[in-house]
Amino acid sequence: MVDIRVLILAIDRDDDFGKKAGVKGPVIGRDACLDAAVKLSLADPEDSDANVLYAAVKLYDELKEKGEFDGVQVALITGHPKVGLKSDMELARQLEEVLRVFPADGVIPVTDGAEDEQIFPIITSKVPIITSHRVVVKQSPGIETTWYIIVKYMKEILSDPEVAKVVFGIPGLIVLLYGLSKIVGVWYPQSEKIVSTVISGTVLLIIGGLFFTKGFNIDLSGVISSFRRAIVEQFVVVLSFVAGILIIVSGAINAYLNLESYSLQLIGSYPGTSLLATLIYLNAISGTITIGIAVMIAGKVLHAYLRRDYHIWYYISALLMTPALWVTLDLTTRYALSIFMVSDIEVFQKLILGILDVGVAVLAGAYLRGKVKGWMNVENGRRTQEVSAKA
Repeated sequence: MVDIRVLILAIDRDDDFGKKAGVKGPVIGRDACLDAAVKLSLADPEDSDANVLYAAVKLYDELKEKGEFDGVQVALITGHPKVGLKSDMELARQLEEVLRVFPADGVIPVTDGAEDEQIFPIITSKVPIITSHRVVVKQSPGIETTWYIIVKYMKEILSDPEVAKVVFGIPGLIVLLYGLSKIVGVWYPQSEKIVSTVISGTVLLIIGGLFFTKGFNIDLSGVISSFRRAIVEQFVVVLSFVAGILIIVSGAINAYLNLESYSLQLIGSYPGTSLLATLIYLNAISGTITIGIAVMIAGKVLHAYLRRDYHIWYYISALLMTPALWVTLDLTTRYALSIFMVSDIEVFQKLILGILDVGVAVLAGAYLRGKVKGWMNVENGRRTQEVSAKA
């Protein structure tokens, strides 16, 4: 006989005994452990944790019968459904409680897998581990049993919407897109390669986007809802931004299509180099860039006026400065093209116009800032309401 006391310890790290059978750990003693195992077996006959506890009791009986140790005891400790730090702290607490009742010299842990075995360092910090015993639940090799297991796990996957989106949604979308490409290929054989390339790119974009959002833990639904809320709350700003972009894009396309005629008007010849063409192109779109930006800022002004936003004075000042922006773009590109000299009267007039425009914008902003000072109370009240609503 070895003069040591041995504790046979069944481990349930995710607390299936508590969740399914209402058994609170720790459970100490053969009869109490058998009662807990029966309760879990009745609550969920397929749960392997009941088999772990049965195996622990069986091992207890075997060691007790052999009489190789001075004392033998069996116990069950349960963790927490939130596996990790919280469950491990609970297991450590229950183990200390068990050791107070039965001060063992060594432990034989009984588990059903690697997850429960992760707490072995916690056990060894309190009492040595003599050996460990892993319980593997046997399954029938028949086709019928295999099919049952597959169907069971498929049902579990379908019951979780987030998992179902990845397991079934993405492959389903891929098959749907490729099926669509095949149908289009039958109707329009000449476009089959183009459609196939587009479909492949779309599939890669979807899968890459999914991996990116999951990898960086980006809440896509939250981003979409925030974007939708921003559009609703700032509809005037969004509308003016879209209008400004359309103006700039249309002006850029028009300037590109008429670049040669504009070059003849500006320098009297076709652009000989790509640098000259770029400068002429920038000069040609300076007007539409200025108008597009002015439309965007005008949307901010209107939005600020409707919401009584104190910063309206700033937006109005920026709007008034847009002519100075056009003067700057026009003069710098013309000067780079060596069309005029800085001493020319036309240049002097435009510079004076730009400086006056900036001066008027600054004075108007300073004047309006004092006029709308009372709007600060409205803005602060709105922010307080938004914070209270979020809380």
